[in-house]
This record gives sequence, C-alpha cells and structure tokens, in this order.
Amino acid sequence: MSINTLKTLLQKGIVITDGAMATELEKRGVATDSALWSATAMQSQPAAITAVHQSYFAAGAQIATTNTYQANVPAFVQAGIPAVQARQLIQKAVMLANQARDDYAAHHADFQGVVAGSIGPYGAYLADGSEYTGKYQLDAVAYQAFHRERLQLITQVGVDVLALETMPNFEEVQALVNLVTTEFPAQPYWVSFSIENPTTLCDGTALAAAARWVAQQPNVVAVGVNCTRLENIEPALKTLRAAVRIPLIVYPNSGDEYDPITKTWQPKADSQPYASFVPSWVAAGAGVIGGCCRTTPADIAAAAKLVAG
Repeated sequence: MSINTLKTLLQKGIVITDGAMATELEKRGVATDSALWSATAMQSQPAAITAVHQSYFAAGAQIATTNTYQANVPAFVQAGIPAVQARQLIQKAVMLANQARDDYAAHHADFQGVVAGSIGPYGAYLADGSEYTGKYQLDAVAYQAFHRERLQLITQVGVDVLALETMPNFEEVQALVNLVTTEFPAQPYWVSFSIENPTTLCDGTALAAAARWVAQQPNVVAVGVNCTRLENIEPALKTLRAAVRIPLIVYPNSGDEYDPITKTWQPKADSQPYASFVPSWVAAGAGVIGGCCRTTPADIAAAAKLVAG
C-alpha cells in the first residue's frame, strides 16, 4: 500500500482519478458483454488490466480503481467459476492495481498514487442496469451479507481507499457504510451516487440529504456522483456543495446510453467533448475529477492538463 492517502493528496489540490476500465479492455480484445462485464479479464487477460491502469497513470491519473466493480463471488459462481477461484480473482484484481501503481512510481520520482478498491452496488450483480434505477430492495442484513466477502477480500490485500460507487439506492448505501465503519473501522472510503438528475438519486432520495448523511460518517474522505451524463455534473456539484463541506468527487460517463439487454453502450452523436466541461467542475468545487464508462485516457489527460493549468 502507498503511504499516500487520498486525504493527503486532496490537501494539495484537485486530484485526478482514472476513467473507464471496460472501454479500454474492449480495445485490447476483452469481451465485456456478459454478466461479469470487465471482471472477465481477471481470468482471461490480466495483463490487459495492468496495461489499462498504467495508461491512466501515464495520462495523469493519481488514482487507480480496481477492476472489482462487478466482481463478486456469486457472479463468478453463476458464470461457472468455482468460489475458491473467484476469491483468488477478486484479490488478483487488487494486486494488479497495486503493482501497476508501484511500478509506475518506481519510474516516476514525483508520482504519488492511490489505489481505490471498487465496490459496486447490488444492482451491478443483477446485471440488468439496476445501478441506473435503484429498483431493487433487500433489508440491511442482506445488503451487508452480499457486500461483506468482497470487502474482506479486497481489504486483505490492501487498498488506500474504498470506492463505494454508482450507488443508486440510499438504503443500500446506509447498510454498506455501516458495514464498512463497523467491521473495517480503519478503512477510508468515498461514496459516489448514481443519480436520476442533479438533485435526486435513482431511487428518489434527495441527493443533498443522502450526502449529508454520508458526510457525518467516520472515515469518509469524499462524496459525489459518477456514471451520469456530463451535463449533470456541474448542477450536481452545486447541490452537493450546498449540502456538505467534505471533498466532492465526480466521474461521469461519456454521455453514451447503456442498453442493459445487449450490455453495450450506444454512442450519442450530439455529445459535447469531455474536456469542455472540466473547467465548470473545477469552478463548482470538485475535489476529485475523473471518468466512468466510455471515458478514455485521452479524457483523463485533458482533465489533468486543465487542472494543472
């Protein structure tokens, strides 16, 4: 693990995080149109995962997000992978990110990198687009039972921060944060919501109210939104900044539209360039800026250049 925490980097200025993993894996020949999505690469092409992490560091990212968003033991088992091997693959994803960070640091003296352990929502396991609707319901005990093993596996290897990301369902967020703070009390984390619009989570919860609750919890280092349209980020930041004082994290998708049936993204011809939005995010108070689905190292490089300038 790095001695540099996200909190330390945030004290120095705006932090750049990485962009899409699956998009870059597809460019390297990895098929991601299955229930396992980018997690298939841990078994088939682990070197491609390392290459993606390194490409984002080279672009200016200071955070590598582990390829574990949709990686959980039940999903692997359903895909025919034994549970023992599934646990090894989840930990392998963390090792790949840590090694990519350490290798890059070994050749760049001024580099300070952070590894974020990705924890996607229960909706991602359903593999039906539920992370964009929040239309699923478990009780707190069941949510925690689902998330506990992956948290144990990731933290056993070691990450600098947990990324509790693309969270559309506030009850799940509360259960998950309570699990982290109770059973992993030394582990920093951020929470990033999946939103219906700049003021509302996908499940209908007010973004401001959800952010205020998160900001009051132990060891949280940032709160924000991800995998929403570029146009939603500036108004969402304004909603968040009016509600909380902790650092804000934003990493939108490219603006393309996801088809949960084919598990593919459909480009939108009228999308504006990612880089054109970054100055407004800086002005609105973003503390961490990056990208989600369909964003690229070129987008992250543009963000890093704009922030540095």
